[in-house]
Amino acid sequence: MKKKVSKKRKSSAARPAQTNDKSLREHLLYLLRDGGAHAGFDAAVGDWPIQLAGVKVANFPHTAWMLLEHLRLAQFDILEFSRNPKHVSPPWPEGYWPASEAPASEKSWKESVATFKKDLQAMGELVADKKTDLFAEIPWGDGQTILREALLVADHNAYHIGQLVMLRKSIGI
Repeated sequence: MKKKVSKKRKSSAARPAQTNDKSLREHLLYLLRDGGAHAGFDAAVGDWPIQLAGVKVANFPHTAWMLLEHLRLAQFDILEFSRNPKHVSPPWPEGYWPASEAPASEKSWKESVATFKKDLQAMGELVADKKTDLFAEIPWGDGQTILREALLVADHNAYHIGQLVMLRKSIGI
């Protein structure tokens, strides 16, 4: 009896790695730069009235300032861990949240927004750099890769940006 031989589709391994790598980088950048099903950072924060940055609403533990600073601090920690072997993460959890519920000034708010955007851009540049091996373990880590850290940034940002959107709605912005 003759065995029936099925025609196999070409596996992704048969395609040039460069094509897969390019596609993966593009998808990661899309996700980091507000792609997909989530509201983007600018949509959530861009026109936030400074006088409402420290407002708390019932049954919600954070203000917009607290969320903005948490986003900035956590993203910076992930970015620096990804590229700097000498980086020391802040203590958990206090090092990832601001001491105050409201910004000291409008300037503080604007600086936090600008720094968040700058660091997000830097993470995007790290991902986009063809010299960055997305799959290699970060030598000073314990199994992390740039791919994992980029996904962590995108996931963490999406979660807290969603909280900012809900806070906007609760406040009536």
